[in-house]
Amino acid sequence: MSIPPRVLTVAGSDSGGGAGIQADLKTLLALGAHGMSVITAVTAQNSLGVHGVWELPAEAVTAQFRAVADDIGLDAVKTGMLSSPDLVRTVAGLLDGVGVPVVVDPVGVSKHGDTLLAAEALDAVRTLLLPTATVATPNLDEVEQLTGVRVTGESGMRAAAEAVLAYGPRWVLVKGGHLPGTGSAADLLCDGTEEHWFRAVRHDNRHTHGTGCTLASAVAAELARGRAVPEAVGRAKAYVTGAIAGGFALGGGIGPVDHGWRNR
Repeated sequence: MSIPPRVLTVAGSDSGGGAGIQADLKTLLALGAHGMSVITAVTAQNSLGVHGVWELPAEAVTAQFRAVADDIGLDAVKTGMLSSPDLVRTVAGLLDGVGVPVVVDPVGVSKHGDTLLAAEALDAVRTLLLPTATVATPNLDEVEQLTGVRVTGESGMRAAAEAVLAYGPRWVLVKGGHLPGTGSAADLLCDGTEEHWFRAVRHDNRHTHGTGCTLASAVAAELARGRAVPEAVGRAKAYVTGAIAGGFALGGGIGPVDHGWRNR
């Protein structure tokens, strides 16, 4: 019996099920991968926002990672919410020389605007975590948080990519979904030499909780299959576009994307 691609997500738990570990595992299952998890923090979260965060100690994060990697093995790793300098340093150390593709989603704030990364952790993300990345997947807010580069139009996305690449990831995918006044959602993938644009119809749907986690996990699932980075990103973009189109209302706020849209 063949073993599906093994993908480990290192991220926070979203009790509402729309983002974080929960979104990652749903995405991995939808794309035919075997999802495994290292929980870095527990959040009390719903459609209205984040109501509490409890970070796990570094030794718990390390123990989870080693338990999975040393026995089951890995074909790709995806990181999400790391919250503190200690966790960033811990995870970066675990990823150093891991030998499989690494997707770093430098989560800074939630969809509701709640802070998920301490300001004092930014330097560790820049200098320790980003250099481990096969692909880094910042949105425009995260680009500005990490580099100071503010993007107001597609023409500024190249400079944003270059600013992130300066910290050492092999590729960067700058997500342009937050750009106002455009009819399409455009993302730029760059490695400093090659440049690939990915465009999709912008769906008029406010229920987009978990979009970033979902895209990064989809990229990791495709890389775990051995696909080249541009092809992996293209396939992930197609999956997340369908998930956004199928986003549905839950509770009184912003609902999640539909991770199971292909099976509806």
